[in-house]
Amino acid sequence: MSTKLHIKKGDTVFVNTGEDKGKTGRVLEVLPKDQRAIVEGINMVSKHTKPSAKNPQGGIIKQEAAIHISNLQVVDPSKGGPTRIGRRLNDKGKLVRYAKKSGEEIK
Repeated sequence: MSTKLHIKKGDTVFVNTGEDKGKTGRVLEVLPKDQRAIVEGINMVSKHTKPSAKNPQGGIIKQEAAIHISNLQVVDPSKGGPTRIGRRLNDKGKLVRYAKKSGEEIK
């Protein structure tokens, strides 16, 4: 049972709360089952890695951790700020997402 989320891969999102409050980033991956998303440059964590063929040195690497989608808002394509998302039928009868601030369709 996966629910429709207001965020999709490739969206530019604004972080509402937490350590990275006020930052924006591009969504790299959406995890609908957990209602979380991985955003570029947001919620960075240090991961300890053992030496392997891929990473022969091992050590500590910085990578993005998942953040709950309730803490993210899509950035309005025309106004540039965070906006709520609605769904409506376009002129072709297809369900599309739109920004509630400007009324503009989101790609």
